[in-house]
Amino acid sequence: MRRNVPDLAQTLLDNCLCHNVRMASRVVSRAYDEALRSTGLRATQIAVLAAVGARGALSIKSLADSLEMERTTLTRNLRPLEEQGLVAIAPEARHRSRMLTLTSAGKAALLKALPLWEKAQQSSMEQLGDQRWPVVQKAFADLIHNMHRATSA
Repeated sequence: MRRNVPDLAQTLLDNCLCHNVRMASRVVSRAYDEALRSTGLRATQIAVLAAVGARGALSIKSLADSLEMERTTLTRNLRPLEEQGLVAIAPEARHRSRMLTLTSAGKAALLKALPLWEKAQQSSMEQLGDQRWPVVQKAFADLIHNMHRATSA
């Protein structure tokens, strides 16, 4: 029996979790980026600022782990934030770790972005509806937890 490549390919695109999550991520990221445009920051940068702000001083490795991000990707994302004076990165210390802190300018940028983020968040939640938002939120949390545990084993 011959396999129909176009049909198989379309089935993959329609059903692949990785592909669909990435597509959703790009669509959602564009919406948040547009909402945050006036701050000069992207949604990914706001998330980094929020993570540093929530945790206080922490190492780049700890931050990368908490964001499920590769260290090299995080370092690349931190560079413009450091250049803008929003985060401070201390020189290497013990075990080659570098500590991150949110500067006062970073705190101000985060506070300025918060109402714009809240508007984008509200819009996204409305797209899902009151019933589906908690289900989606839990599904993502479970997926992250279970996939992380499976890859760590």
